[in-house]
Amino acid sequence: MIPLPPNTELMADAEATARAAAEHLLAIAESAPGERVAICLSGGSTPKRLYALLASPGFVERVPWTRIHWFFGDDRVVPWDDPLSNVRMVREAFGHAAPVPATHLHFIPSDEGVEAGARAYERTLQAFYGGERLDPDRPLFDLVLLGLGSDGHTASLFPGKPALAERSAWVAPVPEAGMEPFVPRITLTFPALASSRSVLFLVNGAGKRDALRRLAAGEDLPARHVESAGRLTWYIDREAAEA
Repeated sequence: MIPLPPNTELMADAEATARAAAEHLLAIAESAPGERVAICLSGGSTPKRLYALLASPGFVERVPWTRIHWFFGDDRVVPWDDPLSNVRMVREAFGHAAPVPATHLHFIPSDEGVEAGARAYERTLQAFYGGERLDPDRPLFDLVLLGLGSDGHTASLFPGKPALAERSAWVAPVPEAGMEPFVPRITLTFPALASSRSVLFLVNGAGKRDALRRLAAGEDLPARHVESAGRLTWYIDREAAEA
């Protein structure tokens, strides 16, 4: 077994990870201090099952859809109907069963380029938050969902890229992605991700073992620098954790 990060819950498989994450999301929504709940979504294959599960019988009626505002931790700068788009993935996973109010899905702009798109999304976040500076006592998000790339990246914060050093902007352009597909991206920064009541990493599959090993060995990977104003938790399945 690979040494795992603090606050790790080991899951039997990807389905167990998705179900535990769904329950975690519901608990966070129920305990949210305000009328609105802000959840930051992750892209990739791992959370897709979670999103489909939330729209399925047994969960869909438990989700407070009218209270939740859904944001994106990152996205590729492609049209929203492109197969590479996180927007498309989330829409398809939710399907028609999830009664998401049209104004509650806050997409990252993809038609103005990385610089303009990053500035526009930051304005969206600031308008929702009601300020241009993050208050440590008033987190932006109730929950941030994140994944772990095979190279140790999370969101679109890739090793060696300038966005890693951004500490004032909430959103950063990523003109050159660190791995395939090599298309430009827009990502939330570490300060924005940290402004959260809860951060939850979802890690499944053998393809993530090397990144977990490197984190355990103390390597300076982007995922190591994620923090939360509240609790940071990892749900990792046994296939990913096997030595």
